[in-house]
Amino acid sequence: MRSFMCWLAAGYVRLVRLTGRWRTDGGDLPTQYLAEGKPFIVAFWHQRLLMMPYTWRSVGGDHPFRMLISSHRDGEIISRTVAYFGIDTIAGSTGVGKGGAAALRQILKALKAGDVVGMTPDGPRGPRMRASDGVIQAARMAGVPIFPLTYSASSRKIFQSWDRFVLPLPFSRGVFHWGAPVFVDRKLDEVGLEAKRIELEDALTRLTQDTDSKLGLEPIPPAAPDELPKQKRSAMAAGDTGS
Repeated sequence: MRSFMCWLAAGYVRLVRLTGRWRTDGGDLPTQYLAEGKPFIVAFWHQRLLMMPYTWRSVGGDHPFRMLISSHRDGEIISRTVAYFGIDTIAGSTGVGKGGAAALRQILKALKAGDVVGMTPDGPRGPRMRASDGVIQAARMAGVPIFPLTYSASSRKIFQSWDRFVLPLPFSRGVFHWGAPVFVDRKLDEVGLEAKRIELEDALTRLTQDTDSKLGLEPIPPAAPDELPKQKRSAMAAGDTGS
């Protein structure tokens, strides 16, 4: 049943792409990076996972692309689905613990080999559109930039899940939208790394909301303060997050 669900999901992604009118904005710079053999990290919100295989193909073609996917059951479904598009996955997250350290090692190994790695800064469980620092740490250690990425479709369904998952509908007008890269210096201290986390979070949210607005859609807001973990709520109240 799980295999059938993955096959069905992959078929739906193909249907949306083939029946819609899709364009790519901002893809020149990542294409240039690839032509010069420069790897990078791609960051996108968890709610925009579905069309990422085609978003990547719009600039990357057949260049190796790997996605960091959680190792729980839902992550396995995502991994099997994107495999239909020739995308390999790295199981785990960049959180604390042995699993996070193992995933980080695989990310750094893939980037060193010249691959591009895709990550959801708010995955796998949220809060919605609030970036963790894992992607920043990976970029710092690998010495590569982070490209914000999103997509939007003129006709869609939004689920009432934690991430407000976006399901584009067939025969839509769609946009794959790349943002300006975020660079993370290797020598940054904790304060500097937190500033970069906020910079990425703000840039990715603006990119996503602007892309929705240009298609006449109501933007999806990030998780409200009362939806955040207690520690992050305290930081926001103190004015430390800037978002």
